Amino acid sequence: MNNDYVWVIDDDKSIRWVLEKALKQANMEVTTFESADEALQLVRENAIPPNAVISDIRMPGSDGLSLLKQLKAVHPNLPILIMTAFSDLDSTVSAFEEGAFEYIAKPFDVDTVIERTQHACALQREQQSRPSKEIKKASEKEPIVELIGDAPAMQEVFKAIGRLSKSKVTVMINGESGTGKELIAQALHHHSPRSDKPFVALNMAAIPHDLMESELFGHEKGAFTGAQSTRIGRFEQSDSGTLFLDEIGDMPASLQTRLLRVLSDGQFYRVGGHTPIKVDVRIVAATHQNLERLVEQKLFREDLFHRLNVIRIEAPPLRERREDIPTLLNHFLEKAAVELDETAKTMSPEFRAYISALAWPGNVRQLQNTAHWLTVMATNKELEVADLPKHDQELPTDIDTNWEAGFRQWANKALHDGEVNLLPTATSMFEKILIQVALNKTQDKRQEAARLLGWGRNTLTRKIKELELD
Repeated sequence: MNNDYVWVIDDDKSIRWVLEKALKQANMEVTTFESADEALQLVRENAIPPNAVISDIRMPGSDGLSLLKQLKAVHPNLPILIMTAFSDLDSTVSAFEEGAFEYIAKPFDVDTVIERTQHACALQREQQSRPSKEIKKASEKEPIVELIGDAPAMQEVFKAIGRLSKSKVTVMINGESGTGKELIAQALHHHSPRSDKPFVALNMAAIPHDLMESELFGHEKGAFTGAQSTRIGRFEQSDSGTLFLDEIGDMPASLQTRLLRVLSDGQFYRVGGHTPIKVDVRIVAATHQNLERLVEQKLFREDLFHRLNVIRIEAPPLRERREDIPTLLNHFLEKAAVELDETAKTMSPEFRAYISALAWPGNVRQLQNTAHWLTVMATNKELEVADLPKHDQELPTDIDTNWEAGFRQWANKALHDGEVNLLPTATSMFEKILIQVALNKTQDKRQEAARLLGWGRNTLTRKIKELELD
């Protein structure tokens, strides 16, 4: 399995040291440079390119923007993550215009940098593995990610998507972090009359407030220092399609007013512009916050809330759809095996029961991360409870009340697979488990085990023989 290869370029020795150490701990190979010119010299020597580049903007010699332009000219699909300060608006906007993959604010959170770098490397590998025609086709239309779930809570989500399939009404998606709100938004778009038009996503929590207006509405050339060309904002990009505004509760008050105007009359002005631009955009918003409470606290406009909250969909947490947990984990294990070039893991019955009882506070995202961890770290092909990461093993469980969900899941799957005569099979399984547990409890003392089960000793002996438990 090949490790991802990353370049880190910064004239600050301490930043190079921190990032190199963290990236290596994340199983990445790292080369550091104290100037962009050193990195560009390797490019000119036709050295093997990295999977991703992390670069500061302001450095002696060639700056980060010059590096960005020259790297993109030679390796157009190379993801470049630009580091800069919140206040450096001009440089940041210019970086996005030149094709930067990601913006990293200084001072940065190391875990966030690792996560974004891994995401960049994964996309770069995916592009390398596909022919150029397929890459072009994929860029024209977002791939559809399938929603998975048989639980009643997910069935309600599916029904809502179905009812809205012919509509362009605004939708609000509520749910905890990691519940798949963006996947629901993608499904709403895919199953709508706008499915052949753009789906554009923007996370309000991931963009500095002083960049958000330009991101949403774009800007005109010369609107501010560094605006060397006209920038098309997300509203124009999603014209005739769907704009997904994630974490809408983090939108600042000034932008809430502008958004309300766009929702009211469908037009807006670019930053520095004087000509109104008309768009036809369906808005799907999402948040993990309680917007009603934010409205009460005067942190969110009440009129905007009512504009967005036309139809509400609840993204259920995993603890409300426990019967889906083994199915989801199996899906992620198979996916991780392909991505990491490993053998797909399977789950023992005890493992399936245990993970179905865990709380999973990080929801689907946490489950997916656990699948990657298990694919790499678990030594046996069949997973046992002891294979789980220690922090997952220590999660709260609900085993006492969860056996019904597991049993229901088994019955649903059996019927789905075309099995018949379920009752004798289930009864046999039920009796076998109870007998085994009782015998373990009494250290194979049959008289005592029979008493615990409410049978006579002869009945227990007969059942042991019938079920071939000797």
